[in-house]
Amino acid sequence: MSLVKKFATVGGATLGSRIFGFARETLMAAALGTGPMADVFYAAFRFPNLFRRLFAEGAFNAAFVPLFAKEIEANGTDGAKRFSEEVFGVLFSVLLLITIVMELAMPLLVRFVIAPGFADDPDKFSITIRMAAVMFPYLMCMSLTAMMSGMLNSLHHFFAAAIAPVFLNVVMIGALFYALYTGADPLATAWYLSWGVLAAGVLQLAVVYVGVLAAGMSIGFRFPKMTPNVKRLLILAVPAAVTGGITQINQLIGQAIASSRDGAIAALQYADRIYQLPLGVVGVAVGVVLLPELARALKGGNLREAGNLQNRSIEFVLFLTIPAAFALWILSDEIIRVLYERGAFHQENTAVVGSILAIYGIGLPAFVLIKALQPGFYAREDTKTPMRFSAIAVATNCATALTLFPYMGAPGIAVAEATAGWISTVLLFTTLLRRGHLTWEWALAKRTALLIVAAAVMGAAIVFLKQHWAPWLASGAPLITKIGTLGLLIAIAMLIYFAAAFLVGGANLGMIRRNLNRKPAPAKDG
Repeated sequence: MSLVKKFATVGGATLGSRIFGFARETLMAAALGTGPMADVFYAAFRFPNLFRRLFAEGAFNAAFVPLFAKEIEANGTDGAKRFSEEVFGVLFSVLLLITIVMELAMPLLVRFVIAPGFADDPDKFSITIRMAAVMFPYLMCMSLTAMMSGMLNSLHHFFAAAIAPVFLNVVMIGALFYALYTGADPLATAWYLSWGVLAAGVLQLAVVYVGVLAAGMSIGFRFPKMTPNVKRLLILAVPAAVTGGITQINQLIGQAIASSRDGAIAALQYADRIYQLPLGVVGVAVGVVLLPELARALKGGNLREAGNLQNRSIEFVLFLTIPAAFALWILSDEIIRVLYERGAFHQENTAVVGSILAIYGIGLPAFVLIKALQPGFYAREDTKTPMRFSAIAVATNCATALTLFPYMGAPGIAVAEATAGWISTVLLFTTLLRRGHLTWEWALAKRTALLIVAAAVMGAAIVFLKQHWAPWLASGAPLITKIGTLGLLIAIAMLIYFAAAFLVGGANLGMIRRNLNRKPAPAKDG
């Protein structure tokens, strides 16, 4: 299966999850708007999400996958199974200890980390503590899910791991439908959602465990023991955990700063959900597929193949995210109006969330490129370099957010996150280039410039059509009219971009054919 076809498998499943995520956020906006209970729920949910990225996705995509792939190459499935069980025993024990400690310390965590601004409101403060306590065990379920997902990805069984996140959205949509159907107040709705998160974590774990069994492996519990393989995993995982959770760390910093202003946390979350669609479909797909592919190519000594994998991934990312960035910048208000503006979500909310989304659009190519560049380090078992770059990005984000928030409000936090994303991207790219792990291609650089030209042509067409179709996109227009107009506008924009990209030379059939039909290089280099 070619690289792009693997991207499509993971991206398609992720797209399904993100579409359900849109439905969830639309119902959330109708039920809670940007009111206090929306702030409370999102603040409480952000914390287990942060630890999920730190201890699960980041650590295991970066550290577990290359070591698991090495075990498969060296000792077959029996060796890989033994290694998995050693890791499972240690991971389960550590997660259980962390969960107990965090549950006991939750009042202090809410006061000083999660939402310091809530401390002046006893009701919000108390509810946030209790909701965070209900949702924190989600971390344990999702960390074990991430480990099994890493196994599945290394075994080239991508679908089960990619489809599992759909169940979180399905369960939360069910909770929201129930709340809206029964006329539940915002507090009761937030509680339904909190318990739904915990139930979804258990369900997702069950889905990937069934996937592991279907892939011909099983995991038994072993008493935790620090074997050489586990020690090596921990050495790689600690810096990888920090790096993998960089986006969540930056968002937690933004949340802590935003908690001092009503509605700011919810506004950031609603905008985040929309830019997560292209980030998830493209970025997650590239990161999930590229890491095991790179690891296997390097372990087999195919250095030329590894370099080609890296460059084709960057090409794929730029081809799709450059036009998405232009579209999010130009259509931000219209997108927010169609998706969210109803019920408790008003025109004033649209203006704020739309400005945040436009800024996230500028950062989108950087956020996705990070997913394509980090595997170049992780596949070589270098997790410390990305961690150092993450530290620089976090410091930049924190300083910029603190500086801009008093003047710009929530959009200032989005500016800080986008700035930090571009700094990380530049550092990762230049370091890979300097080390010779990334091959500079003038043809790729030229195509990138031409893709920007094609996206600019598309952007001009969007501005022209948006002005002429403004009455059909206005707040007072019927919902079906707004949906149809926005859908038609996006479809026309896509046609214009792809036509322009082919006409100016930013893309060509030969490039696409090479990516679709690419086979692993048989020869070894070096």
